[in-house]
Amino acid sequence: MPFISNLLNYKSISFVGMDKNAGKTEALNFVIKRLNDYKKKVSVTSIGIDGETLDQVTQTSKPRVFLYPESVFITSEQLYPKKEIVAVVEDISHYGTSLGRLITARCKSFGNVMLSGPTDSKRLKELIDKAANQSDICLIDGALSRKSFASPSITDAMILSTGAVVSASIDKVVQKTLFMYEMTKLEEYSGKLREQLLNITQGVYAITQDGGVIDLNIPSMLMLQKYKDVIFSKSKTLFIPGMITDKLLELIATQKDKSQIVLITKDFTHVFSNELNTYNFLRSGGKILCLYKTNLLAITVNPVAPQGYRLDSGTLVGKLREKIPLPIYNIRDVAPDGIFH
Repeated sequence: MPFISNLLNYKSISFVGMDKNAGKTEALNFVIKRLNDYKKKVSVTSIGIDGETLDQVTQTSKPRVFLYPESVFITSEQLYPKKEIVAVVEDISHYGTSLGRLITARCKSFGNVMLSGPTDSKRLKELIDKAANQSDICLIDGALSRKSFASPSITDAMILSTGAVVSASIDKVVQKTLFMYEMTKLEEYSGKLREQLLNITQGVYAITQDGGVIDLNIPSMLMLQKYKDVIFSKSKTLFIPGMITDKLLELIATQKDKSQIVLITKDFTHVFSNELNTYNFLRSGGKILCLYKTNLLAITVNPVAPQGYRLDSGTLVGKLREKIPLPIYNIRDVAPDGIFH
């Protein structure tokens, strides 16, 4: 099955939803089951509280995370006792979260768990690197609202979940999902300054034609109004390790030479501007380049919204496939042998 066999080429994969109840945890459970069929050992954690039977925000029921023997899971010490599985603790981290320290345990039976992992990307990366020695592949249950955890600097690849929760209009769902896909396909920056830029974590920098990197002393894009006369004073190419915002693109739209402007950022998770402003900038001739390229492997579709309405699954999947050249499936349209229809 291409969708699953392709995952075997990566050591870590993040599961990201376009919104809550987009079906990412169901997608995670499906992948865990199929990897178990392949006899692969998995490590699993989450960037938030996952595996609870009731979503704490929408108060709707949600799937639990189901694991198999020899799977490794990482969760907080407050949620560890809620597991419905026999497990052996392998490590208790000194790193604490609001729900206590992080516990790494190995399953000795199959059953459900509640996941709550680290709250910062640095710690998550450390756990993923450690999990690489304990399993064949590490799976991260994430969220689009905290999409920095889906950064290609943290996980090797990503699976995106979309669906009716995004909009009651199929065309709107397709439009928003296409925008997310196109952001993951932004051109990669491979210039000689790449390694130097990777080590910069804040500020705004001008990249000159002779290869210079000039700190513009702009603390944050959130303070752009104060520095709008400075930002393009040295070069039309900027490196922004923080956020590309609507305010920045709206300022660029007023520039006479906006087609010459190039924005370099770490990866697509740093693009916080909306569809309209982003497309207007790109269509004007401007460019957004990323230091890291994102590997979006597949898109899963949930045609049912928690508000009670349902979209036609076949139509939604069909329209997405017309626009996006990736495996796109409603996971519930899967036969017992694992073949998609």
